Amino acid sequence: MSDDASGVTTAERGLGSGPAGVASFEDEAPSTGRRIQHFFHQNPTAIPAIILLVAVVVFGIVTKGRFFNSLNLSLILAQVTLIALLGTAQTLVIITAGIDLSVGAIMVLSSIIMGKLAVDYQVPVAIAFPAGLLTGLLCGFLNGILVTALKLPPFIVTLGTWSIYGALITLVSNAATIRAQALDQYAPFLRWMGARIPLGGGAFLMYGSILMLLVAVVVWYLLSRTAFGRHVYAIGDDANASRLAGIQVNRTLLGVYTLAGLLCGIAGWVLIGRVGAVSPLGNQTANLDAITAVVIGGTSLFGGRGSILGTLFGALIVGVFDSGLSLTGVDPLWRQLTVGALIIIAVAIDQWIRRISA
Repeated sequence: MSDDASGVTTAERGLGSGPAGVASFEDEAPSTGRRIQHFFHQNPTAIPAIILLVAVVVFGIVTKGRFFNSLNLSLILAQVTLIALLGTAQTLVIITAGIDLSVGAIMVLSSIIMGKLAVDYQVPVAIAFPAGLLTGLLCGFLNGILVTALKLPPFIVTLGTWSIYGALITLVSNAATIRAQALDQYAPFLRWMGARIPLGGGAFLMYGSILMLLVAVVVWYLLSRTAFGRHVYAIGDDANASRLAGIQVNRTLLGVYTLAGLLCGIAGWVLIGRVGAVSPLGNQTANLDAITAVVIGGTSLFGGRGSILGTLFGALIVGVFDSGLSLTGVDPLWRQLTVGALIIIAVAIDQWIRRISA
């Protein structure tokens, strides 16, 4: 290629940024929408945190400060304790691109086993309590076996086991409630998670809430600081690629469902303390509320993305909307409508964020 009088080659002129240039290697500046999309992709808990903050401010204004009453805030935390515990179990499963529709039933069944053994059969609580936790663990293990060994879809498996565990609840309990007086006589330990630590001004902290936070910290550590956690995310991203990379996919999935079952067993203990009795009809909406908290908290239903912190935010959002709408005197049906809308919006946002990696 020949040089012109100025010493610039034809190739250099062709790659220039002037009018005669046919190509440019300068990157186009990302749009504002693209930057926002990238930010939320890197910080998945930002969206639920923003929703929670806005909801708290709005309800504080609408209720003229009654929302910020110390007793009301304590009640919200106590209310979301079970949702957050079940949500933590559900988060583990959903990150793997699965779902567990049986978490609520496992929780209730575990509480029934604890109560029946301790009260009706007068088994020492040192045996009855671990038996309840073991029930949750075995239920989760069964879910995991069906998903991994038989290669059945998690949705179908847990829909079936939800029905099975529900039938067992009725059979074992005889559809009867074990009241607080009987628990106090034979197994007061089972109600311990419902005890409150007074904080003054009407505020309190339930022991179950402390346990929930400890469980959340442990599961957060497992997911973010261990090889097990990295494998869980990898499987949710692409199970086949994970298998080719040497990850024991079935073993990891079995561990996830088993751990989720154990967490449900712990939730069963907290349920007894929260309700003050052992009831086969306890927390009918717990399963839906847990899934709601996980989805609103930013965990992707398609797997590979999510966090325990986001689930805690999601559980608090559910509690804040319940309390705020109740204080404003709104019909309870609006709560269902609002939460349903939040679920749809959360899934739509997740789809939008996922396009950044497409």
